[in-house]
Order: sequence, then C-alpha cells, then structure tokens
Amino acid sequence: MLVPVFTLKLNHRINPRMVAVGRFDGVHPCLTAATQAGKVFIHNPHTRSQRLFSSRVSQSAQDSDISLLNINQAVSCLTTGTLAPGSSCHALLVGSQTSLLAYDVHNNADIFYREITDGANAIVLGNLGDIPSPLAVIGGNCALQGFDHEGNDLFWTVTGDNVRSLVLCDFTGDGKNELLVGSEDFDIRVFKEDELLAEITENETVTSLCHMHGSRFGYSLANGTVGVYDRTARYWRIKSKNHAMSIHAFDLNADGVVELITGWSNGKMDARSDRTGEVIFKDNFSSSVAGVVEGDYRMDGQTQLICASIEGEVRGYLPASKEMKGNLMDTSVEQDLIRELSQRKQNLLLELRNYEENSKCVAGCLTSEVDAQGGVIPANTQLQTALSVKAGTESQRPHIELCISTPNETIIRAVLIFAEGIFEGESHVVHPSVQNLSGCVRVPIIPPKDIPVDLHIKAFVGSKNSTQFHVFEITRQLPRFSMYELCKDDTAPRPKGKVTFQINDRPQRVIMWLNQNFLLPASLESPDVTFTALRAGGLLCIRMQPSGEIQLNTDDIDLAGDLVQSLASFLAIDDLQVEADFPAYFEDIRMTLTEVDEFHSVHQKLTAVMADHSNAIRHMLVQAEDARLMGDLKTMKKRYIELYDLNRDLINEYKIRSNNHTALLSCLKAVNQAIQRAGRLRVGKPKTQVVTACRDAIKNNNVNALFKIMRAGTPSS
Repeated sequence: MLVPVFTLKLNHRINPRMVAVGRFDGVHPCLTAATQAGKVFIHNPHTRSQRLFSSRVSQSAQDSDISLLNINQAVSCLTTGTLAPGSSCHALLVGSQTSLLAYDVHNNADIFYREITDGANAIVLGNLGDIPSPLAVIGGNCALQGFDHEGNDLFWTVTGDNVRSLVLCDFTGDGKNELLVGSEDFDIRVFKEDELLAEITENETVTSLCHMHGSRFGYSLANGTVGVYDRTARYWRIKSKNHAMSIHAFDLNADGVVELITGWSNGKMDARSDRTGEVIFKDNFSSSVAGVVEGDYRMDGQTQLICASIEGEVRGYLPASKEMKGNLMDTSVEQDLIRELSQRKQNLLLELRNYEENSKCVAGCLTSEVDAQGGVIPANTQLQTALSVKAGTESQRPHIELCISTPNETIIRAVLIFAEGIFEGESHVVHPSVQNLSGCVRVPIIPPKDIPVDLHIKAFVGSKNSTQFHVFEITRQLPRFSMYELCKDDTAPRPKGKVTFQINDRPQRVIMWLNQNFLLPASLESPDVTFTALRAGGLLCIRMQPSGEIQLNTDDIDLAGDLVQSLASFLAIDDLQVEADFPAYFEDIRMTLTEVDEFHSVHQKLTAVMADHSNAIRHMLVQAEDARLMGDLKTMKKRYIELYDLNRDLINEYKIRSNNHTALLSCLKAVNQAIQRAGRLRVGKPKTQVVTACRDAIKNNNVNALFKIMRAGTPSS
C-alpha cells in the first residue's frame, strides 16, 4: 500500500512519456520533463542559490524553482543518467526528430550535440553488453544508435520498424545487459549488442517497456494492453479501454519484489502484482498521467514513487508503515469488497438456478416426460473443428475457413472465438439466425500477418428448442503460413526472387516442417512444393536437392526472411549463410539510394540559402533601426519592406526544407528496412555480419558493395 507524502503543482504542461529524475550535481534529485513548447523544465527545490542561466537556460516566470532549457524544436524523447564513466553527476539527454543533445545541467554546458538522420523516438541510458562505457542508445526510423560521453557512435544496428520504446535488461542472465526494443511492427526484439537473440510478436505497437528484475520486464501496447514477460514467457496481461501512458517497476509493499506501476490516459494510476496482475493499489489524477518515475525527492533517505500528470500535477508516494496499513482499509476499499462479493453471490445464484432447471429436465427424461425446453444433450456430443484454405471469389476475399460442428442432431446457438491480432477487439461472436440453426457454423478468418495464432473457441450447444445450453471449449492452432494455398499447376513460371542455402538434414525433416507450418489438405510426401500466396498474390516455390541445397522462390523478401527464420528455428540451426537475389526489390532500393543523395544535396543547398537569408535579415534589421533612429522614415520603410519579403522567402524555404526532410526520412527508413530484410535472410553470425557490412558500405557510399553484400552475405563475393 502506498501513501502520498508530497504534492506539487507545476505550471507547465508535460509531454507524455517524457519525465525523468536526475541528480545533475551528483546529490540533489531534480524532476525533469519536456513541455509542448519545445522546452525542457528542470524542477530543483534544493539549491536555489546555485542556479546558472544563459542563452539556453532561463528561469520560469511562474515558478522560481523551475529552470527552462530551450531546445527550439519539438522534443521526442528524454532521459537522465550517468553518461561519463566514473562520474556521479547525471547528464540530461534530449532527442528530437533531427538531433540528440547531451547536456550538463550543473555546469550549464553541452556535453555533445549530434545530428540524427534517422530521428530519435525513444532513448535509454546505461551499459550494453561488453561495451565498457555507458551508452545513450536512441531508436529512430528502423535504426538503433549508441553514443558514449564524447558523442562517438559505438553501436549501430537496424530493426524491423520505427522504434517506440527501449529498455536495458539482463535478458539472458549472464550479468550483462541486452537491449529490448519495442516497435511499430508489433514486435519486441532482444539484441545482444548487434546480434538479435529473440523476437516476441504482440498484436499492437509496443509503446512502453520497463525492466522489473532479473530477466523479467513489463510492457504496454497502443491498444491498452499491459503485461509482464519473463524472457519469452508471458506471466500475465490485462487489457483496458484506456491507454497506458507510462509504466515503471517499484516495490510498493517493501517485500523485496517490485510491482508494475501503470499511469493511464484517464488519469488513473495503479500498481499490479508482477506475477498475477492483481491490482494492489490505485489512485486518480484529474488529467492523463504523463510519467511515473522514482527518486529520493525529499532527501530523507527514502525513495519515493513520483507520478506526474500532463497538467503539471506531481505526487510522491511511499510504502505505508505497518501501523498505517491497518488504517488504510477505508470505505472505498470496503465498498469494492462488498461489490465484488455481491457479484460473486449473483453468479452463484444463477449457476444454482441453472443446475435446478437441468435436474428437472433430467428427471423428466427418466420418467419419459421429455421437456422440449430442456438443455439435455446426448452424452456423445463433442465439438469438432476443421480448418481449410479458401481462395477468393467476387464476393469474398481469400480466407481461412474455420468449420465448427457437432456429430449429432444438436445445434450450435452461438460461437465465441478469441484470437490475438486477427479480430478487432481480439474476439469474434457468431449468432446464427433462428432459421439457420444447425450443428455446423463456418467462420471466415483472415490473418493479417504470418504468425501462428491460437484460436480459443467457445460454443453454446443444445437441442433446437433449448433455453439452456452447454458451453463447449476447445483450442485450435492456426499454422504460421496458413494463407498459402497448394498450387497444382506445376507449369507455372517460378518467381524471379530466390534464396539458396545448404542444410545438413534429411528431407523428411523439411517435410515435417512444411506439414506443421502450412495448412495442407493432406500430409506432403516430398519437400518440393508450390504455393499460391492468398494475401499478396504470387507464387512460393520450395525445392530441395539430394545434396541438401534448398531453394526458395518468391518475390516477397519479407516472406523469404520469415521462411528462413522459421526453418532454421525448427531445424535448430545456429548459423546459416544464404545467397539471395530479389531483382525488383533491389532495383527499388537502388532508386531509393539515388533519391537519398538528391535529398541530401537539396538539404545542403537549402541550409546554405537559409543561412544567407538569415544574415541578410540581421543586417537589414540593423539598417532599418539605424534609419529609424536618424529619422529617415523613407529608408526605414524601404528596409522593412525588404525585410518582410526576405522573411516570407525564409519561411517558404523552411517549408521546402521540412518537406525535403520528411521525404528523406521516408527514404532512410526504406534503406534501413532493406538492411534489416537482408539480415533476416541469414541466421546467427552471418546475419550480424551482413548488417554491419551493409552499414559500412552505406557509410563509404559504395552502392555496388551494398548489393553484393545483400546477395552473397559478404562484400568480397
């Protein structure tokens, strides 16, 4: 149980997920947050006489305890922590869509400033793997970069999509931190430096990650889901109609085990058990929660949980003492308990009534007085399911058909299917009309991605005139590559894209993988097979030579990567080198690289022109003011007209530069995704080597070497 120990009213609106506590002088904790005006405020009630101000830092007009750091552009991420090895003073790191600033608040000086072409959407500070110095790791458009205290780029790799959340965690239990990355393609990826260790697929954008203890971490999704994983095993999850704005790990009951603290968009803050997800504590703010952090803000040797709302309301909490815990069961808690017991009583009464009605029906059957309204069904009744691939028609898209049936005269009154990432809201209910009641219900399913999905099915089964129904439950797994139909036309031309690699395994093992991962009408007897892709069109051809060489033919490089990763995982292959060629895709990337060069050139020209115009405006303003002071109104008017025209041109050039930058980011994202896709075609060390070599080729502006690496896996081949 937590009790509030202090409350602050700060007159600044706070950006969500941009709240931190830093000891910038090594001693005194300061609350730091980004505002909507392109500024970062630093609340320091401890050392009022030691503040320094400059052109970058100013004092807030509303609160003497607050200093404002002028960033002059929209802040996209923020954190604090120890950046220099051996230092006790925290650095402030502020990211935007174009730059990263590391700032020494205590000495009022920049530590370093770096232009970031891929943008900074998320940031984390700490030690990663075997890299000796702390790193500021930022995630942007499909790219991850790590900078040391001198601004040196010591870490770089790519990931599947735009990064939204980062956390450092000892995922493997080897005493060294791995980097966990949440992105917009619904994946949580685990990197051991630049090597990808694991991927966890969720069903929405991963908005927040937090380390709890050991290999356990919490996560939140854009659809309101919050949960806890231990490595790749999910402990629990809950889903809310509100959005989780911030999550944090804090030991609120002083038992040595941290709980998951969540701040919600409706202003609620709650604490849940890390093992069960049960709510242990909750509180409410008048506006959305912006961030949840911790620190010894009162300087009394106790760490407080600090929660801030977007309106600037801040509360600090401490675990309640043993004496206080007995007095905290107030009326609201008692009312919640009474409400829960009352609901449980109603459920039990309803269940008892159903049992009584059912027993009457059974008694009627035993005396040959069959109750037409009863819920009795034959003892051999069971729920049967079947999955089949259905090609598209004029009226219906290609889909997987789930057939749910019973083996006798009973009817299915309703079906509830729960499946992550397939149905909106994750569940789907089918109510056949009274005229169409039967013992068979067919449900079309369209998986949006190639991932295995568990279908949890509940069906109401009874006789045609039943008023009470039996609930049958069954779980059926949808294979990963279920949206691919077996193609019987052996004469169809193969796709031009191909992947070739060698394995030391029997064809029967590949056949087993095919049978488990594709939805087939009958078991295959040969690893040579052709499928039609129902989702995107085109063919997929799989061939295996007696020598163990496997060739995958598809024009979809993402599909090829998924197939390679799935097969390597099934066959327990740690390292796999691959030769690949996707002519159409590689040509698109070549054109994109040409556009990147053009955008860079335009960016440099616009920057130079804007600098010239800025200097001209500065001189024009001085001349206009000189003319005003000398009473030369004619010259003053002329200069201000010229100043107005220059200012208008400068604004137009800025808009052009902004549009150019947006287009450049889009192209850079495509290039980073191309490197990621080339990496996914390999497994283990060859994958890491491809990503590193591709980055070096781009750094050296060697386009030909880049495509050699993507094709052969090495620059020399």
